[in-house]
Amino acid sequence: MERRLRDRVPFGPWGPLGIAVDPVTWKAAPYFVVAPAVGTACFVGLGLALPLSLVLVLIWVGLPMLAVLILLWRAVAFAERRFVRWTLGVDIPDPYRPRPDGGLYAHLRWLFVDPATWKDLGYVLLLCPLGLLEFFVVFGLWSLGLELLALPLPLVLTDRTMTAWFVEVSTVPEAVLVMLVGVVSLVASLYALRGAALAHGWVARALLGTDDRTLLLARNEDLRASRARGVNAAEAERRRIERDLHDGAQQRLLSVALDLGRAQAKFDDDPVQARILVESAAAGAKAAIAELRDLARGIYPAILTDRGLDAALSSLAARAPVRVEVTVEITDRPPAAVESIAYFVVAEALTNMAKYSEATEAKVKVSRAADRVVVEIADNGVGGAVVRPGGGLNGLADRAATIDGVLTVDSPPGGPTLIRAELPCVW
Repeated sequence: MERRLRDRVPFGPWGPLGIAVDPVTWKAAPYFVVAPAVGTACFVGLGLALPLSLVLVLIWVGLPMLAVLILLWRAVAFAERRFVRWTLGVDIPDPYRPRPDGGLYAHLRWLFVDPATWKDLGYVLLLCPLGLLEFFVVFGLWSLGLELLALPLPLVLTDRTMTAWFVEVSTVPEAVLVMLVGVVSLVASLYALRGAALAHGWVARALLGTDDRTLLLARNEDLRASRARGVNAAEAERRRIERDLHDGAQQRLLSVALDLGRAQAKFDDDPVQARILVESAAAGAKAAIAELRDLARGIYPAILTDRGLDAALSSLAARAPVRVEVTVEITDRPPAAVESIAYFVVAEALTNMAKYSEATEAKVKVSRAADRVVVEIADNGVGGAVVRPGGGLNGLADRAATIDGVLTVDSPPGGPTLIRAELPCVW
């Protein structure tokens, strides 16, 4: 689960000039124009449709209506998280539970049981009064400040007395005083805009996001599940190695022993046949050695241990059926676990490319980003690669998750395909 355990409220200096020149201030202004309209529409729509659907649930007709309403207000909340991120700078990860794989009942239960569904409803209903209050406070101060600044202009230009907001300006000192009040009002409106953005960000984060404890629990559950899958995969690999040793190399070595025993018995009576048996035993021993070497390569390649990731990936590229360009931009060797996972990610990706992608070329890039090793494999094939339960890519994702890494696959139909693994690493 790729989620940040912190939310960002990137408000900078609080001086009047700092607020005035800060882009965050002016990015927040459009939000307070749009939010009241969206909030009012949602409040009116839900105020009419939600009670009706709840009443009709008694005769089962309201159940699909309620499901549709839930999807609608979750869609509004989903859009709000993106809009709040863009305008207010508050990053709110989606708090929803994972979508189940079952049928209609499982999906309905998922919609109704998820606490985030009802927190979304609370936010959408609160958006109307909160948005209207923010709009009138922020833009009321703006309009007051601008009007007070403009009020003395007719007196200066035409000597006419002006009255507005119960204020009459008939002399120059009064005009100067009114203009100073207008400047103060504009400064206050800047602080109101900044404060409203900060307060709204906190409200949105509380209702549209989730608390750190829940995120940590979910992350812990994901890590526990991925480690369980890793243990199961390791157990399955152990059984495969045991089976391969029993059915392959062990049988070959047994055949070698039998041939040598028969040859020993024929040394005196039939030396020609004994020589043939020795030659057969030698061929069997070579085959057993080759099989053991291949088996060991599947566990951990010797070239990776001896020469590092660059040489090991170049060896993989040399054996690929298409041209593969390898770029390794890390100078220090990462830990063995990271090297191993990076190697097998590339090996599985190139194997899938050869089998399914119809690609003519591929690129492998290994780089360092802060405390992570980033492995990217791109090809120009037909795409369509997905992470399926029990598949090779799913196994790689589980393997990466055992060290808190993340594997993503971007492979739209028609291509191209990009497989990216981010593996935490401490040099």
